[in-house]
Amino acid sequence: MNLALIVLEITAPVFVLGAAGFVWVRAGYEYPTQFVTRLAMTLAVPCLIFTALVGTQIEAQALASLSLAAVLCYVLITLGAWVIVRLFRLDARAYLAPLTFGNTGNLGLPLALFAFGENGLGLAVVVFAIMAIIMFTVGLWMVAGIQNPARVVREPILWASLGGVAALVMGWHPPTVVMNSLGLIGQMGIPLMLLTLGAAVARLKPARVLPAFGLSAIKLTIGLAAGVGVGLATGLTGVPFAVLILQMATPVGVTSYLMAERYQTDPDASASLVVTSTLLAIVALPITLSFLLPG
Repeated sequence: MNLALIVLEITAPVFVLGAAGFVWVRAGYEYPTQFVTRLAMTLAVPCLIFTALVGTQIEAQALASLSLAAVLCYVLITLGAWVIVRLFRLDARAYLAPLTFGNTGNLGLPLALFAFGENGLGLAVVVFAIMAIIMFTVGLWMVAGIQNPARVVREPILWASLGGVAALVMGWHPPTVVMNSLGLIGQMGIPLMLLTLGAAVARLKPARVLPAFGLSAIKLTIGLAAGVGVGLATGLTGVPFAVLILQMATPVGVTSYLMAERYQTDPDASASLVVTSTLLAIVALPITLSFLLPG
């Protein structure tokens, strides 16, 4: 009973804030999703990433191990998604990216923070940054059929990640006034992402819901299997191991829908996966956390 209460305390704030965004849009109030998303991804989240990496107590070896594990996980998940696409004869441009990339930002970061504290947030940021880099390169190729390496170079998330890792490895800590300023901006990141997630889900119009639930369950299974398998194979333990599994278990991200909408690769299919996998996550993530929490 105590464990159930702890899990509820961790997950409730995340889903309540997402629900607030959902209700806000359903009530007819204006929510400028594009503006808020750009504000979060170009300003708040990079500041959050930098301050989380600088402030966390991650050893260089643990950072390297988690980074390698995250890359291996995405390789395995991509292969698993490709098999599913071929097996069910789905459109690769419409389904491959959503089945590969999870919502490691909107859901993964706050869950890691509430479950494992600032150290967990720092570790989750590492996985999120790797996912973002892969998504804006390989993910774009999956959706649009083009390779655009220059795109990722223009992403503030990349430079925030590199700067944070460099400061962490060298043991450099920026002046207090800088960290306080960046920290204050970064604090906007998680609430903005959760509100935007709820607002985006409220506007989506899912189709083919039953098949989408099946695909969402398959994605969750592949993600969990990859996280556990790679974590064990690379020797991860404790909080890094738990964070890796948690991030791999996150549902389809709204970014996948936005990419599908932009390049017109069956956005209804992406919308269905976002909605159904997020609904599934309401049950699956608390259960997953109950196995990952210490003692």
